[in-house]
Amino acid sequence: MIRINLLPHREARRRQRQRQFFIGIGLAAAAGSVIVGLWYAGVERLNQIQLARNSLLRTEIGRMELQIKDIAHLRAEIDGLKSRQAAVEDLQLNRNLPVHLLDQLVRLCPDGLYLSSLKQTDSLVLLTGLAQTNERVSEFLRNTQNNSAWLDPMELVEIKAVMSPPAAGLREQQRLYEFALRVVVKPPGVAASGPARGRKAA
Repeated sequence: MIRINLLPHREARRRQRQRQFFIGIGLAAAAGSVIVGLWYAGVERLNQIQLARNSLLRTEIGRMELQIKDIAHLRAEIDGLKSRQAAVEDLQLNRNLPVHLLDQLVRLCPDGLYLSSLKQTDSLVLLTGLAQTNERVSEFLRNTQNNSAWLDPMELVEIKAVMSPPAAGLREQQRLYEFALRVVVKPPGVAASGPARGRKAA
């Protein structure tokens, strides 16, 4: 026996498919919304963490800047104290230099050589005087080079022969040698200063 279905089964099947399609779309949209929500929450959490880190870094940077300023201030104070200490040491060191200079000159001057003037500029000293012979000046230079720890080797600036004015009891004028020397004064074991050496070489 043949059965014939006269109900609209195709239309019912189409409506069922449409219902399943919309349900699938709704489930996919819901799942996408959940994923997007979770992603946004994660990003927001990371953003809050980064903001907290930035705030901490700004605080630490501010603290470090204050410490750097304090260190720079302390270094400036230390440099000032060192410069004052160096100035005091230089004063103490140079206080006795004139005494040692005169003592050295008295001990090193040979007989027949006379100093007429002495001019000191910093550690550079210019000496002028008279000698009976050239050999006396050479002996003075040798004495300074070999026997003085307070004087650098002298440098002869000039020497020239002059006639002495007539003295009482002498009929004839004497032939003398007028000289100029320069020397650098320094304590034993201390190198001469740069400017003084520059003037010496000039």
